[in-house]
Amino acid sequence: MKGNPVKGVGYLFRGFSMLPEPGIRQYVLIPLIINILLFTGAIWLLMDQFDVWVDYWLSYLPEWLSFLDWLLWPLFALLVLVVVYYGFSIVANLIAAPFNGFLSEKIEQLRRGREVTDEGWGEFVKMIPRALGRELAKMMYYLPRLFLLIVFSFIPVLNIIAPFLWFLFGAWMMSIQYCDYPMDNNKVTFKKMTQLLAERRLISISFGAVVQFGTMIPILNLIVMPAAVIGATLYWVEEHVERAVAGV
Repeated sequence: MKGNPVKGVGYLFRGFSMLPEPGIRQYVLIPLIINILLFTGAIWLLMDQFDVWVDYWLSYLPEWLSFLDWLLWPLFALLVLVVVYYGFSIVANLIAAPFNGFLSEKIEQLRRGREVTDEGWGEFVKMIPRALGRELAKMMYYLPRLFLLIVFSFIPVLNIIAPFLWFLFGAWMMSIQYCDYPMDNNKVTFKKMTQLLAERRLISISFGAVVQFGTMIPILNLIVMPAAVIGATLYWVEEHVERAVAGV
């Protein structure tokens, strides 16, 4: 596998460092507000409904298996956490997709030495259908693989490595999620994008892994989205743009 994983981690940290820059601050604000509102809502919903949902799933156990409550409670608790986490992540990405695409475009203009232009809301509105369509393409890629991984997690013996596979899958999907913004802006097809990321798999996985880790840390997870968009755009400009233009 090609690429230096340290570079992948570095792209996210560089994204964080650019958040306060005056030239891009206004493009960061809306994705940041969306992320804060949705994750605050997710936390409130978990605190309010967590026990109700876990008890609901446990109620499907036959009475003769009730002695397994203590064993299955952690499993169903984990299931609730995963469903809420991924559910809100999908909603957040759908809502923020046009704003993230806009932010990525401005970062690319800045890093490639072009004037950062402000075409106003007209350009943004034009991006909405394309951005939402691309999010649906990502979901179509994501959901079948998620289903297979869930099934694999319940296969005895093999499921020992399931946590490792979940981690790798999450890292890969985070890389796809955020690298898609600059590549979509440059009309790179979804298939071509996955090929480019696979060619620099170590960088892609390490970038996605550190983004995934950041989303699990309270407070930090509120600003990970715009930082990841910036980091992914830097990754695109420095590792892929010349090869993509040359058709490599």
